[in-house]
Amino acid sequence: MTSPSPVADSGRRPAPEPVAILAMAREQSLSRLLITYIVTGLAFMLLPGTFLGVWNLISISGAQAANRVSPAWVQAHGHAQIFGWIVSFILGIGFYSIPKLLRSRGFALWRGWTCWAMWTAGVGLRWTANVYGWHWRALLPISAVLELLAFLLFFTTVSGHRSPGQKSFESWIVVVIGGTVGLLATLAVNFGAAIHLALWEAGPAFPHSFDQRFLVLSTWGFLAPFVWGFSARWLPVFLGLRALRAKLLLAALGMNSVGVIAALAGRFGLCTALLLCGGLTAGTALRLFEAAAQPPKIRGVHASFPAFVRLAYVWLLVAALLGVWAANAAGETAGIWGASRHALTVGFIAAMVFCVGQRVLPAFSGMRHLFSPRLMFLGLLLLNLGCALRVSSEVLAYRGYLWGAWRWLPVSAVTEMTAVTLFALNMAASFAQPAPPVACAIDSPR
Repeated sequence: MTSPSPVADSGRRPAPEPVAILAMAREQSLSRLLITYIVTGLAFMLLPGTFLGVWNLISISGAQAANRVSPAWVQAHGHAQIFGWIVSFILGIGFYSIPKLLRSRGFALWRGWTCWAMWTAGVGLRWTANVYGWHWRALLPISAVLELLAFLLFFTTVSGHRSPGQKSFESWIVVVIGGTVGLLATLAVNFGAAIHLALWEAGPAFPHSFDQRFLVLSTWGFLAPFVWGFSARWLPVFLGLRALRAKLLLAALGMNSVGVIAALAGRFGLCTALLLCGGLTAGTALRLFEAAAQPPKIRGVHASFPAFVRLAYVWLLVAALLGVWAANAAGETAGIWGASRHALTVGFIAAMVFCVGQRVLPAFSGMRHLFSPRLMFLGLLLLNLGCALRVSSEVLAYRGYLWGAWRWLPVSAVTEMTAVTLFALNMAASFAQPAPPVACAIDSPR
């Protein structure tokens, strides 16, 4: 008869196995990588993105004319928001999720850190070149090369991991792949345009005609499909929705893709009609506005979470409708186009990041909890109020319907800046909380 082990006698839990220790260390490394990407994205969102956008709107409101602000500054704001904020989030979540979802042991963390360094440097150099004009003929191509190389490193890393025996992809993955192709196309076009600017143009800003096409590619071409794909992945669980209509979701992707191609060809009437049809089809496929099959999962977030998700998809349709109006209206249409883009990027994209990001990112980052559901609600409320004020004032002021609407623009900007600041504070406070034991996080997210 063998004697009891010292561990059993002492009543202490046995020491972790070497495999478990390695898994814990790997989980901690992935969480640090993800948090770095998220914090970087928040920094771009607040300072180069939102603050510059507020300054631009104050200048526009004071002059009561959109053309009084440098196009290079406007494009610097947009680049920081889309690429510095949103794409940094996408890259971080991708590097974190793919090795975990596929239980991969072959993922090299150096790829994630190298991608982060190149991407952050590329976005930072682009912002510097646009705002200060310092050596912009060199900085623009360098920034475009760094962004493109960073994405290619990300793409080759995550595409090299596939589940054993996988023969086909689920519909949500196909839609995310469509968004990935759109992002690659956006970065390739951005690289070509940066070379053209450096060689032949007099300043670092894209010409207006090209910028109109590029904005459709960079918003509807990759942002919208990304959100639709991850909505199909997460919202049926979080909101208790009925089963996804997978074929309709793929049809929405097809209509959206053809619409983007039409915009690149300068056919904005056809483009906006297809984008509207694609947005309506995506909402129908997700069954967001049908009776739910199960109660929503709102533990850890504010109870208004489902309502704000549905409101974001309303903003998607508002953006598409405004685009149809802008493409077919006579006279001054800059305000309608601007309102359409703002409804899409803030009302839909940013609101979905606020909703889903505060639901999943703390859990991804070491199984933490959201710091304050009340801050989540307040940030979403202010974001939607600011967006409504901005969209309405752009149409009313630029079209000359209501001259006093020019004064609403800086109010909308400050309201939205307050919202994104609350979002950043809530995320930073969530990450600052001590994480529970990593062993709990290895099994499954809450």
